[in-house]
Amino acid sequence: MEAHQQITLIGLGTIGISMAALHLLDPLTTLHLFDTRPDVEEYIHAQLPTFLTQVSTSISVTKLISSGRIRIHKSLEEACASSTIVQEQGPENVAFKRRLWAQVEKLAPPSAHFWSSTSGIAASLQNADMCDKSRLLVVHPFNPPHIMPLLEVVPTPGTDPSRVEFVKTYFAKLSPRHRPVVIRKEVPGIVGNRLAFALLREACHLVHEKVVDPKDLDTIMMASLGPRWTIGGVFEGYNSGGGNGGFDSFLNKLENTIQEVWDDLGKEDIRGESGGLWREQVVSEVMATYGEPTLGQGQEREAKLMELFQRQSPDRLINCEIA
Repeated sequence: MEAHQQITLIGLGTIGISMAALHLLDPLTTLHLFDTRPDVEEYIHAQLPTFLTQVSTSISVTKLISSGRIRIHKSLEEACASSTIVQEQGPENVAFKRRLWAQVEKLAPPSAHFWSSTSGIAASLQNADMCDKSRLLVVHPFNPPHIMPLLEVVPTPGTDPSRVEFVKTYFAKLSPRHRPVVIRKEVPGIVGNRLAFALLREACHLVHEKVVDPKDLDTIMMASLGPRWTIGGVFEGYNSGGGNGGFDSFLNKLENTIQEVWDDLGKEDIRGESGGLWREQVVSEVMATYGEPTLGQGQEREAKLMELFQRQSPDRLINCEIA
């Protein structure tokens, strides 16, 4: 990439560490890391190597720190002082994000780009206390972002269009296999999570109603919709399934069945009294089926994801050395 980016990452949970691995694909980038945890340097040494090994075959966190490519800061002021991009992965709390961006705006250079990795809090809520609200937009990665290609880019109605174009250009050069998608309107959960949570609601409903158990529901997903939607999305798949006439033909052929299913979909709530009616049962069944998640299971899942993307597009996989 032509520009030498100075990227500040605020918040170093799973998303923050994974984003660090992704940004480091650019050999000219310097990362400025800030997190309030007292053992942040030890934490980075313990966590970051696992993520880096999935994007490079030869890497040393110690070397990245000693060379100055990773700089760990004790104050937000130091972390933001020379930033060209500031990306936050803080708590999903509106008040926190409002306070943070008001601070960052005062500390970072006037030209710096501001990105929030939030999974659902609109930038128009986060920027309420900023002077120049046009600088902030949501860049929501799917977890883990160093592997998952999707980045949902969500501007506010007042976001400077050049800020949106910068995001698209940046990731196109950083990692061609990553896919920034500009979302046209701010909605809760953006798009990916809205689809996921709609499916989750129906999955919980079907398990609660004893239609299917968690293991068999997962088998149904992995043996049908999962691979089908990997090859072509919802609309492409159903358009193809309609044959002559495409999507309209598909809807006409299955209109009665679709409407019957839509009328019968579950309406479970996750909070309140109604949430208690199904939640304990479904959680109990899931835990009895799969048990407590382990680190090894997570690493195995990520390895399978990487293999899947390699099969999909081997020429666009991450395959470079981090200097």
